[in-house]
Formats: sequence, structure tokens, C-alpha cells
Amino acid sequence: MPALTLAEPRPGRHRSGSARVVALIPAHDEEARIAATITALRAQERPVDEILVVTDNCTDGTAAIALAAGARVRASVGNHHKKAGALNQALAWLLPRLDEDDVVLVQDADSTLDPQFVRVALGHLGRDYGGVGGVFRGGPGGGFVGHLQRNEYARYARDVHRLRGKCLVLTGTAAMFRVGTLREVSAARLAGTLPAGDGAGGVYDTTVLTEDNELTFALLHLGHRVISPAACTLETEVMTSWRALWLQRLRWKRGAVENCVQYGLTRVTWRYWGRQLLTMAGVLVSLVYLATIVIGLCQGALHLQPLWLAVSGIFVVERVVTVRYRGWRRMLLAASMYELVLDYFRQACHAKAYTDALLRTRQSW
Repeated sequence: MPALTLAEPRPGRHRSGSARVVALIPAHDEEARIAATITALRAQERPVDEILVVTDNCTDGTAAIALAAGARVRASVGNHHKKAGALNQALAWLLPRLDEDDVVLVQDADSTLDPQFVRVALGHLGRDYGGVGGVFRGGPGGGFVGHLQRNEYARYARDVHRLRGKCLVLTGTAAMFRVGTLREVSAARLAGTLPAGDGAGGVYDTTVLTEDNELTFALLHLGHRVISPAACTLETEVMTSWRALWLQRLRWKRGAVENCVQYGLTRVTWRYWGRQLLTMAGVLVSLVYLATIVIGLCQGALHLQPLWLAVSGIFVVERVVTVRYRGWRRMLLAASMYELVLDYFRQACHAKAYTDALLRTRQSW
């Protein structure tokens, strides 16, 4: 298959006659993972036609390792907008060299796709979905904090499976789009029917903290459907420390809130606003619950009530059942409710994100 080069403005079709699939991987200092990411792409049941690694301000051997693994490498130039900026530069070069029905797979450099991912995603794109995302599980490592994330991701996968792929966001771990759809997003930004983003028609909005969530909003407002099929599975890296997890979740939550503010209350965003209100209510209930326990302990007046014991029992059953994707040992362990550590950690993160968004503190990640 011919390589994508500047000298070949219109790549040929895949030999089966179907659309070409180009994998686009933004990478910043990913020498430890990039080879595995490329290897998984080459092992796809439906092979991708081109793998393009976009090295963004790298100071390690990412580019050399990617080249040795058989990928093409293209460096970002003067990029100060992290992943979104690197992707916009690459897409501005790539999209004019592809046909409308060709497909771009955008994937994080720390994720590895399972062999059926591309084949399954292409099938859904053929059913008029504007974007197809992945269902991720947590990779190894990270000790206790990594273990908690693996349980959390298993619950997410279960929810997606039960909802038959219905999802709130096409996560940045991996997502596939038709070229025509990405061009439509770019044109809508220039026309003012979508937020301007980088102001130059870039597909990704460089002004937000969660560019994947914003792109999902953009697709939905243009009338496209999105899906994360249960079979589009992959493995992604977990945060290996509480500090790293705090920064990640703070960015995710604040970015989601500010995306809602950015679009306002629309036929699309009302559901997302509803989830934010539920989350706020959850934070307040958790604060009240913990306060009553502390006050009761201090006053020596803490009593067990049958009603609350029954409610607690329901929570225990939920914790056990929803982690079944990880096996019976993890289910038994979940009954101890030790994962409340992560639940309250996330509640604290949500409270901080809402406060930062309200006070409009400086955004960074």
C-alpha cells in the first residue's frame, strides 16, 4: 500500500475496495508505550492503511521508536495547545489528501486496541453514525489507585453494554470518524454554527480542557449520532498516583462543566446539564452524610437505623454486581465497600471543579 506523502494528494483505495483507514496518534514523550500501540494497530482484523504518529514537543525517543515500528512520523510545529493543537495541525495536512468516505482513527498513544476494534467500528460508521468510540479497560500497574480505576472502568463497560453502546462522550482513548464528518465540523466552526475553536477551522477546540467531549457536542449539534459499541474494546493506561488521578479527574469534570456553559442549554446539552445537577446533589448529600456521622460520633449519639442499614445493603449489592466483569474474586472484595475511598475522592474532585469553574480560576492541565 503506498505511503501517504505530500507528493500523493489523493491516496488510492484500500485493496478490498472499501474506504481507507488512517490512524492518527498524537504523542508527547511516549517512548515507553508507542511500540505497543502501533503493534496493536498492525494486528487489527481489518488492517489500517496508514499509521501516522504526530510527535508533539517530544524530548525522548518516541519518533525513532515509532519509525522502527513501521509508522509514519510527523512533528507538530510551534504547538502550544497540547493534544488538540497537535491534532489540528495533523488534520489540516491530512484531510485534503483523503476522500470524503475515508476514515480517520484518532487514538491516544497510551492505548492499545483489541483486534476487532477497527472492523466493528467501520460497521457502525456504515450505519450512519457520525463517530464511533471505544470501551476501555484499565491497564496494569498503579498499585491500589490503579486497581480502583480498573474496577471503575469495568463498571463503565458494563453500563455501555447494557445501554447498547449509548454514550455521553467519544473518549480520546480511541474514536473513528469519516473524513466528510470532520470536514463538516471544520466548516461549521468557520461559519459560526459551532464554537470557533482555534479560529482557523480546526476540528478540535483548543480553548477547552476536554476537546473530546467538545467534539462530541459538536457532532450531536450537527445532527450526527455517536456510539461506543460494546465490542470496540481497548486497554488504556491508568493513573499511577493519587495526585495524577486528581489532576486528570479535575480536568475531566471542569472541562465537562465548561463545555455545557460553552454550548448553553440546548436540545443536546439538557441531558448533560441534568447529570451535572445530579452530581452537585450527590456532592451535597455526601457532605451532609459525613457531617452527621462526625457530629454523631462527637456527641456519642450515633445509632444504627434499620432503614439506613437496608439502604446500605442496596449499595453493597450494587458494588458487587457492577464489577462482575472483573471476576468473582473482585466481586467478593467489593462487598467490603473499600471503594468508598475512590467515591469520596471523586466527590472532592467534583466539588473543586465546580468551585474553580464558578470562580473562573485559570485553566491548566
